[in-house]
Amino acid sequence: MLNLTEMHAYYGASHVLQGVTLEVGENEVVALLGRNGVGKTTTIRTIMGLTKQSGAISFHGNDILASTTWQRSRLGIGYVPEDRRIITGLTVGENLTVANSGSVRRSPWNLDRIYERFPILRERRKQLATTLSGGEQQMLTIARALMSNPSVMLLDEPSQGLSPLMVATLAQIIRDIHASGLAILLVEQNFRMAIELASRAYVLNKGRVVYQGSAAELASENSPAQRYLAI
Repeated sequence: MLNLTEMHAYYGASHVLQGVTLEVGENEVVALLGRNGVGKTTTIRTIMGLTKQSGAISFHGNDILASTTWQRSRLGIGYVPEDRRIITGLTVGENLTVANSGSVRRSPWNLDRIYERFPILRERRKQLATTLSGGEQQMLTIARALMSNPSVMLLDEPSQGLSPLMVATLAQIIRDIHASGLAILLVEQNFRMAIELASRAYVLNKGRVVYQGSAAELASENSPAQRYLAI
């Protein structure tokens, strides 16, 4: 479904991604792991067209390297950024409906289905979105991405700053999204959660892939790739 081949990304003169190759298959959960500063968020931002980049990137077999961020979103790439990017000044309901306003495809994730899956958002729909708790804001960010009718979701550190109880709730939400038929690329510092959710994993170090394989293999005590992880 989603393929990156020899991707390079830059912030000014800084060469952050140095030939990253990875793929996410249909209805697959793939974890992208590594210590802070190795290029995980940059990889997600590169997929969304938010960096200066070179290499090859395809989505459903189509070259999207020259596509803008909004074009990639409309093609079906959902993005949940690390900082959530809640739209200030809008209510919870308005944050959701604005995400669907530019979709060129009919979304199975309409408001009714969103509110069924996230009942707390129904309760809070008339509140300003910025008044939500951290966990509720993360739910809103995921729900907003779903409203754009994606076929793959890019989740950047979704458990960051959340309580253990909220992390467990979030893990179940990700399972439910996957069960609905979506593929997921999960960037996550919570190693155990990521390994439990993903079937395959990539590990980055200094902008390069140093491990690719099954999540179960990476979780084994004998995996040499664990030296690249903060666990």
